[in-house]
Amino acid sequence: MPGDEKAAKQSIRKQIQLLREQLTPDTRAAHNAAITQRLLARPEYQRAETVLGYMNFGSEYASDSWVEKVLGDGKSLILPRVNRHTNRLDLYRVNDLKNQLAAGLWGIREPIVERCERLNEINEVEFVLLPGIAFSRDGARLGYGGGFYDKLLAYVPADTTLATAAFGLQIVALIPQESTDVRVGWIVTETETIDCSAT
Repeated sequence: MPGDEKAAKQSIRKQIQLLREQLTPDTRAAHNAAITQRLLARPEYQRAETVLGYMNFGSEYASDSWVEKVLGDGKSLILPRVNRHTNRLDLYRVNDLKNQLAAGLWGIREPIVERCERLNEINEVEFVLLPGIAFSRDGARLGYGGGFYDKLLAYVPADTTLATAAFGLQIVALIPQESTDVRVGWIVTETETIDCSAT
C-alpha cells in the first residue's frame, strides 16, 4: 500500500478514536442502547439462526447486550479468537458468556478453546456483526490495522449479511480501500440504519 494511503488511514483512526473517547458515559450508554435496538430489529438478524459477533473493547460500541440477546433469542452465537500462530481469527460456538470467555489479545474477551466447539465452516454463519473504527456510506470499513477480519471475510459466502454497529461520529466521507478490503452491507448507528448497497 502506498505510504500516503497508509498515512491517511492512520490519520482517520486517530481522529475517530479521539472523538469516540470524548463521548460522555451517559451519551455512550444511550447510543449503545439505541444501536442494539436497531440491530435486533433488522429482518436479516431476525431470520438468521447462526450469528457471528464480537466482544468489544475500548471506546467502541458495547456489544455485550446485543451478544446476550443473540443467546436469549435462541440463536447460535459464534465468537472469534485470535490465533497467534496463523495470525487469523478462529471461530467458536459460545453459549455461556460467563464461563466460556476469558481476556485474550488486547484484553478482548475471547472463547476459551477447551470449553467451546470450534466452527470449521464459516458457511454456517448467516449474519455477521463486524467491529471497526470508521466507515463510509458505501460500506468501506477501516479496522484496527491487523487485517484479521478481511482475511476471515474472504471466505464468507456472498449472501451472508455483513453489518456493523457504529456511533454516528464514526461515519466519514471517504476511506482509502485496498483490493483485500471487504465492504459491509449495513451500518447501524444510534440515529439511522444505512443500506450501503443503495449508495
